[in-house]
Amino acid sequence: MSFVARNTYYFDAPGAENTADCARFAVERARELGLLKIVVASTSGETALVFHEAMKGTGIDLIVVTHVVGFSKPGVWEFEPETAEKLCDAGVLIVTGTHALSGLERSFSRSPKVGGGSRTEAVAEALRRVVAVGLKVAVECVLIAADQGAVGIDEEVIAVGGTYSGADTVCVIRPAHTASFFDLQVREIVAMPRVR
Repeated sequence: MSFVARNTYYFDAPGAENTADCARFAVERARELGLLKIVVASTSGETALVFHEAMKGTGIDLIVVTHVVGFSKPGVWEFEPETAEKLCDAGVLIVTGTHALSGLERSFSRSPKVGGGSRTEAVAEALRRVVAVGLKVAVECVLIAADQGAVGIDEEVIAVGGTYSGADTVCVIRPAHTASFFDLQVREIVAMPRVR
């Protein structure tokens, strides 16, 4: 039987105060495994900037997944345009796509005419509550990135999510497309909050 010993980090609480540590842990694990891509959730671009700074000179590609236009307000993209321009000029790929674990389903569950939850939302809620909100976010971002062709389904990536803002969960994922959700594998949890 063979095994590999690697560090796993636990935060006392979720939140944005863990972002810089998550960036460091993500780069550390990517180097250990020889991975070439880090997928990071970022709503405004603030988290993306922290990761971009931490990744300079590593040769690892940063893929930023943002909320879809209209997520919080109809017609509005929450990502700061100046930040997007700065990141794009530096070669960072920004992906915006419909939330794979809610999207259309949310319109039904929120509707007073239809109501009720869906299987898709049940998967999302299970990931949030059983493991961590950041894990649900990381999984969803990898699905979106795979659907947009930003990551291949035959490569492992580092995926990073958070609770409300910033980053507090880092994991290693073998991607899948949304239509093949059950082919996705969370292979390692590198960091996460102990209390949710």
